[in-house]
Amino acid sequence: MHGPVRPARALLEVNMEAATMPHETTLIATLAAAFGLAFAFGYLAARFRMPPLVGYLLAGIVVGPFTPGYVADVPLAAQLAEIGVILLMFGVGLHFSPRDLLTVRRIAITGALVQIAAATLLGAVTAHFSGWSWSAAVVFGLALSVASTVVLLRALEERSMVASEEGRIAIGWLVVEDLVTVFILVLLPALASPSAGSAATPSATRGPVVAIGLALVKCAIFLVLMLFAGRRVIPKLLGSVARTGSRELFTLAVVALALGIAVGAAALFGVSFALGAFFAGVIIGESDQSHQAAADALPLRDAFAVQFFVSVGMLFDPWVLVRRPLEVLIVVLVIMIGKSAAAFGIVRAMRYSIRTALVVAAGLSQIGELSFILIGMAISLQLVPAAARDLVLAGALVSITLNPLMWRLVRPKSG
Repeated sequence: MHGPVRPARALLEVNMEAATMPHETTLIATLAAAFGLAFAFGYLAARFRMPPLVGYLLAGIVVGPFTPGYVADVPLAAQLAEIGVILLMFGVGLHFSPRDLLTVRRIAITGALVQIAAATLLGAVTAHFSGWSWSAAVVFGLALSVASTVVLLRALEERSMVASEEGRIAIGWLVVEDLVTVFILVLLPALASPSAGSAATPSATRGPVVAIGLALVKCAIFLVLMLFAGRRVIPKLLGSVARTGSRELFTLAVVALALGIAVGAAALFGVSFALGAFFAGVIIGESDQSHQAAADALPLRDAFAVQFFVSVGMLFDPWVLVRRPLEVLIVVLVIMIGKSAAAFGIVRAMRYSIRTALVVAAGLSQIGELSFILIGMAISLQLVPAAARDLVLAGALVSITLNPLMWRLVRPKSG
């Protein structure tokens, strides 16, 4: 009888001893600082009629390594930000409707592709004349060409324009931009040079054509599995879970599918978390439970999206505004003037009204989450210099802050 008691008692003593010892609180401290400061700065930004996103980025700057005071755990914040990326792209997929895109496909596809090309060219020429190689300059230009889904959708919602013709065109345009950017994220590792020292090195040594071809084959296999097997299995699974009547179990199923598909896509097919999460959202978005999935996942998505923007702010060195003001100004002009002017001209050339052209131009006069993801991956693969991150972040901060001024040109009617 005494034999089994000793191990149990010893285990109890160990647990009591551990309870009295100081425990690791890095995760709790990082989350508390991120959410607390994001709320404070986001509230201030909203009071000054700026997007709360500006406040989230400023919160990251405050707890980042480039400013005095408390410094959050940057590697840990980066891992939390990956969850934010997955849930952000999952949300984009949930709201992506192939039917809605088809109704505005002519202007959305043509306009987005031409505008991406124009903005990339402007950004690439700017970077090349600053001494960058053409390959690095093109990647930098691509990062300046794609607008923030979060900022655009919230701007349209505030003005009751989501369901309007202008709103559908702007959203369709942005969906095409997102798809192009996701495609670029798939290709970037294949384009990495052998000197990058990354996981992409073995494929890069086989030549860029073979590497790109291999990446596209893997991506195609993943898409086929998602569009055929996923369309049959995932809706049935969610329907079965929904019939249990347990809301928390349904929410758990949605989050597990989003994270599981994203991680599985990266591990098995070598595609990005972003692409896996996006198509998970697309498949669930076409199911009968899409509205419930969107509603249940929204709070968690918003929370980790905040963490993503805070972690991005932590990487920003605000002294770049002092050290390189001219370069920052040029980047902002490319985003807010060059890209918007190109969008306005394209819409007018396709015989749409001035109002529609202004809505699209105002909506695209900023950059955000996908630009951060793209430039971050490019830096990790050593395709662009590390200084590119500061310029992209500075351009995002300024353009998002000034974006409401662009919307004043539209003067939409409410309702």
